[in-house]
Amino acid sequence: MREKLKAFERLLNIMDELREKCPWDRKQTIESLRQLTIEETYEMAEAIAENNITDIKKELGDILLHIVFYSRIASENKDFDITDVINSLCDKLIFRHPHVFGDVQVKDDQEVKNNWESLKIKEGNRSVLAGVPKTLPPLAKALRIQDKVRSVGFDWDEPRQIWEKVKEEISELQAELDLQDMAKMESEFGDVLFSLVNAARLYNIDPEMALERTNKKFIKRFNYLEEQTIKKGKSLQDMSLDEMNVFWEKAKTIDEP
Repeated sequence: MREKLKAFERLLNIMDELREKCPWDRKQTIESLRQLTIEETYEMAEAIAENNITDIKKELGDILLHIVFYSRIASENKDFDITDVINSLCDKLIFRHPHVFGDVQVKDDQEVKNNWESLKIKEGNRSVLAGVPKTLPPLAKALRIQDKVRSVGFDWDEPRQIWEKVKEEISELQAELDLQDMAKMESEFGDVLFSLVNAARLYNIDPEMALERTNKKFIKRFNYLEEQTIKKGKSLQDMSLDEMNVFWEKAKTIDEP
């Protein structure tokens, strides 16, 4: 514990010195750091997706730096400091875990989540969905919305029931595609995506992770396609789809486990 406290104190001292002596660090504001923080968060997510432990450690450090940076700036305006941030977090953790720090009994993690939503209402949130950030990317937001309403019982009884909903939404999309009304096509396409995210949640699949892995798989296969066409002295623009598919099918066998 002493080493951990010493390391954290070292970070705070470095931040103080940077804020006082570095022109770039002195210039930063809470607003100017916002986009950088978003980028660091995405880099962290990518490191997790790659299961790169070294990069995860590095990106955690970058995010921690931002937390300390925001707190230092706020302390200069006498708004709050890092002590306030940590104590506020500790108070919230204790309040939201009465099954650990109190005498409440829970049977599983889902019951813990259900209790959280009830406690958030007591804290002043007027809606179960009040805690969903407006700036979340749409795919992540859909998953968060569905997870929150599940905590109050708004969910399917069985995971397999979702597939009838998916089929229904696809059918409605196909009908709108025939009519070519762009606004309705977009709306129905959104419904299809929302229902597929719901299916992912019900089967404990992370849709963001699943899509990113497919993105990486596609990139790898397409890079192979490009490499092979260059070796053959050909250009993709001059090849038919059938010719491309020969290399594509070969790429699929290469990246199979």
